[in-house]
Amino acid sequence: MRLRVEFTTEPFDLDEAPAHAVAARRVIEAAELDAVDVGPFGNTAEGGADAVLKAVDALLRESLATGATRISLQVNVVGEGEA
Repeated sequence: MRLRVEFTTEPFDLDEAPAHAVAARRVIEAAELDAVDVGPFGNTAEGGADAVLKAVDALLRESLATGATRISLQVNVVGEGEA
């Protein structure tokens, strides 16, 4: 099964990426995922279910440990032919 995760971390800082956003980016970029898209207001990544769930666990732990006060995320099953 393939999953897509979309997430944001808060609080936002428009002048400089906060530590929690940097930590989340580092976790996602280091994970064994593909189709990673990291942006200032939203991030997405896709991969096998085990890899996505492992990355989500690390993302939550690292972001909270580095100051995130809110993490919004959505996980979807990616079907055949869907990108």
